Amino acid sequence: MQILRTADDRFHGLPDWPFAPRYLQIADDDGTDLRIACVDEGPRDGRPVLLMHGEPSWSYLYRHVIPRLTAMGHRAIAPDLVGFGRSDKPAARGDYTYERHVAWMSRWLEAMDLQGAVLFCQDWGGLIGLRLVAAFPERFAGVVVANTGLPTGNPVSEAFMGWLNFSQTVPQLPVGMIIAGGTARSLSDAERAAYDAPFPDESYKEGARQFPALVPITPQHGSVAENQAAWTVLEGWTKPFVTAFSDADPVTKGGEAVFQARVPGTRGQPHVTLPGGHFLQEDCPAEIAATLDALIGRL
Repeated sequence: MQILRTADDRFHGLPDWPFAPRYLQIADDDGTDLRIACVDEGPRDGRPVLLMHGEPSWSYLYRHVIPRLTAMGHRAIAPDLVGFGRSDKPAARGDYTYERHVAWMSRWLEAMDLQGAVLFCQDWGGLIGLRLVAAFPERFAGVVVANTGLPTGNPVSEAFMGWLNFSQTVPQLPVGMIIAGGTARSLSDAERAAYDAPFPDESYKEGARQFPALVPITPQHGSVAENQAAWTVLEGWTKPFVTAFSDADPVTKGGEAVFQARVPGTRGQPHVTLPGGHFLQEDCPAEIAATLDALIGRL
């Protein structure tokens, strides 16, 4: 694989972003080395909280959640998926597959050696993060899912189909504008620019372009069988599992129902509906941190 790496100066002076990156190197099956970046803040002996972003964002999405969690005594860990943020970006769209993303983040998780972690996942952070939970259930103590799913070839919302068509046909993918369009509050010009920062030009966006097309929304898509196998694990999951979907996301509206119906760990949990759009981390970081802190308090 040919690998692109965004220059560090693209990340200088971003608003509300004082966090230094930490890097781990993992290897793809073809032998290519990939550098994965993450923010890792808070006490080393605090409860690890794994914050997983989706498409087309990066760990900047959690900038107002991270300090709240660390102030509560927790360890906040927010990785950048391969192709996003400060992480390496394979240059060809064909380099990105669902299973490769799961493999890359599985190797990262094992290298981090997280134990007793609580996962918060949104968008593709759930499609990948829930696969990690299914593959390494012993490493996780609880889960909070928000505006995400684990599809197995079933039809999706009209809003998602509109997004899929837009993402595959727009000449230039306007990342900052996309994030701003999925929030209830208005983002500043500087915040929009921060979401554009990982992508100096269109050549860096092949992962962002490919992600929508990888969602298994038909039986013919890849990863249907693998997601079905993950659901089998989740259907035996009895640790705390909380749904925290937002009230104004047309893409995932109602998606909490399938988790509450199929995951035993959801029973008796204080599920919440949070105020915000698809990128609810921008709209209600305090509520997200409080939901995570409450779950940790029940462990």
